[in-house]
Amino acid sequence: MLPVLLFPQFDPVLVHLGPLAIRWYALSYIVGIVLGVSLLRRLVPLAPRAATTEQADDFLGWVTLGVLLGGRLGYVLFYQPGYYLTHPLSILQVWKGGMSFHGGALGVIVAMALFAWRNKINFLAFADRVTVAVPVGLGLGRIANFINGELWGREAPASLPWAMIFPNAGPIPRHPSELYEALTEGCCSSVSCFLSPAGRACGNVRAFWPGCFWRAMPVRAAFANFSGNRMHFWASCPAG
Repeated sequence: MLPVLLFPQFDPVLVHLGPLAIRWYALSYIVGIVLGVSLLRRLVPLAPRAATTEQADDFLGWVTLGVLLGGRLGYVLFYQPGYYLTHPLSILQVWKGGMSFHGGALGVIVAMALFAWRNKINFLAFADRVTVAVPVGLGLGRIANFINGELWGREAPASLPWAMIFPNAGPIPRHPSELYEALTEGCCSSVSCFLSPAGRACGNVRAFWPGCFWRAMPVRAAFANFSGNRMHFWASCPAG
């Protein structure tokens, strides 16, 4: 039987700058948003034209607010509403963790709708381009989850070559489901980028992205550890 891998002891803090700690998870948000908007700039001029490159640049601030506000409020409302109702100031303490993918997704949808309305552009055409960039940020986020040693998967057979023992998950070998999802997001982004330059972004990508989500669902259902938190699974369904 092959030896089980031990989880590498990553430091969740990338670098300390005096009292400021820059974490891998925060860096994944920053890099994901910047790369996503850079990709969006290349996609919006494609026929049928969805927006200008200047408008894609302007969307940087909107999507940042959508991700951060939506992600934080989603965590507050979906996971610990009782605690935050009695400790409202804790909502602002984002450095202690607590972000929700589902809330972030809803926040980005709201940001896209308001941005399209304000700039008088076609919402669906613009959303087609944004969905191509979304998996970039999601994949980086899952890699950061792996570095933090969180969101590990279900029990895996010890004979699995990449089965891993996570530091906070007991002595049982588990699936590194964060890496499975990061790989899935990379596939989604690659196929989306292939479709877009061919002039098939409008409509086809909207049909493709939900399909990618439902392809990822077997990964989440089979390998992710949902036994203690069913809210994460059910909230993922409409968010996808």
